[in-house]
Amino acid sequence: MITQSENFQKALPFALSLGIIPLLWIGASFGGWTVILVPLYAWYLFAILDAVLGLNLENEDTDTAEEDLFWHRAITMAWFPIQFVNIFGLIWFVTHTDHLATWETIVLFFGLGVSSGTIGIVYAHELLHQRNTLERWLGDLLLSSVLYSHFRTEHLLVHHVHVGTPRDAVTARYNEGFHKYFFRVLREEAVSAWDAEAAMLARRKLSPWHPRNPHFRYWTLQIMMLILAVLVGGLPGLGLFVWQAVVAIWQLELTNYVEHYGLTRRHIGNGKYEHVKPHHSWNATHKASNWLLINLQRHSDHHIKPDRRYPLLQNHEEDAAPQLPFGYAMMGFAALVPPLWRRMMNPRVKAWRAQFYPDIEDWDDYKHARHPVA
Repeated sequence: MITQSENFQKALPFALSLGIIPLLWIGASFGGWTVILVPLYAWYLFAILDAVLGLNLENEDTDTAEEDLFWHRAITMAWFPIQFVNIFGLIWFVTHTDHLATWETIVLFFGLGVSSGTIGIVYAHELLHQRNTLERWLGDLLLSSVLYSHFRTEHLLVHHVHVGTPRDAVTARYNEGFHKYFFRVLREEAVSAWDAEAAMLARRKLSPWHPRNPHFRYWTLQIMMLILAVLVGGLPGLGLFVWQAVVAIWQLELTNYVEHYGLTRRHIGNGKYEHVKPHHSWNATHKASNWLLINLQRHSDHHIKPDRRYPLLQNHEEDAAPQLPFGYAMMGFAALVPPLWRRMMNPRVKAWRAQFYPDIEDWDDYKHARHPVA
């Protein structure tokens, strides 16, 4: 029988995200070059660690008892109070002191947004997939702190159902550059999230404006966050809060772009598509970045079993699921330079097509999302 001490040791590498906390406050206290410590930590350090530590191909037992995951759960559940203190504590600190130049404050809150997106939204994603009310509420609170609460609906009711089809805005299309993708999904995700909830209410013969629509909860939480930002830091505090939220959303969508670029499900006629399979997500088995992103890069298994807790997500071999050459952070850098991204990824998409769909000769309708949807 595994002891709690052993469970703690297993969970400890996933707590490396906590290293961001002192870096944020060092930047706020000393300014200068220290304001870039968080991006250096979250992006560059973990890319280096990936190269040094290599891959993790091991799988945990999926029948592991819930009580044996106590410390893993504690890491994600503790993040909302941590993020709350970081956001509003830093807003108060920089608006009540004058030792940071404007550019230092902007870069510091860029780093805060990297933290809110790389850690906060990833943890919210894990929490929202669980069945208990507490974890879902913590997920909602994390999303409200980056003004992206509708992500919950869009992710659970749209993305997981329609991934790899034209109905999923998040599935990046072949040859679509990230910058075009980013502004497209900002528009389409908000609409599809509203439509998904409206459709659920309509099946119960309720109006989309019925109080049961969770968008009212989303808006209320977000407004409360905005009011608190003003109370803590005035209009400058509001601006800083919105800035970190924008960076967090950008960070999320950069990851979304990488996860499914160019991967489409087979259209089987009448607007219907094959079931989601492991080969419909890009994966990365790099050890360090999977610690930071709590196994998000084992993305195929997440789509197969969405409520499976992150330490139990399984690695799928290359013959079943496509693999990325680097972790998500490095791939995100490449995505910011579309010509580099296409040079790196388009050959891989073509190889993926030949491997899994050798009978499809004309990919034009898939590339341009022209197939009908039911």
